[in-house]
Amino acid sequence: MRVMVMVKATEDSEQGILPSSDLLEAMGKFNEELVNAGIMLSGDGLKPSSHGKRIAFDGASRRVIDGPFAETRELVAGFWIWEVKDMAEAVEWAKRCPNPMPGPSELEIRPFYEMADFAEIITDEAAEIHERTRQKLS
Repeated sequence: MRVMVMVKATEDSEQGILPSSDLLEAMGKFNEELVNAGIMLSGDGLKPSSHGKRIAFDGASRRVIDGPFAETRELVAGFWIWEVKDMAEAVEWAKRCPNPMPGPSELEIRPFYEMADFAEIITDEAAEIHERTRQKLS
């Protein structure tokens, strides 16, 4: 099962305060463990939301909203994509993670949808398009 592990933003991360060299080293070692175990597929840190944009959809209209965005606790400061056998394994790995922020912080783990989740509603054409796209990405 693939999961996205999100590092939730904090006041410090939203102010652009960079991690200490000790934290960078600890996170590097943790990432290396994840890669060596075959868990980590991808991951990176994100700049503060002041560098970002949101696109708001309402029917056919599109509106661009400039950052920064309110509600820091709802923002993502970084992420990993992991391949794990189940949610319990993802939780065990997440509990081993160094605290990604200088103060209190949170990780959020969310599973990706799999094609089997759509088995009752997907058309053959949509399944073929998805497969072609997936192959181009690999």
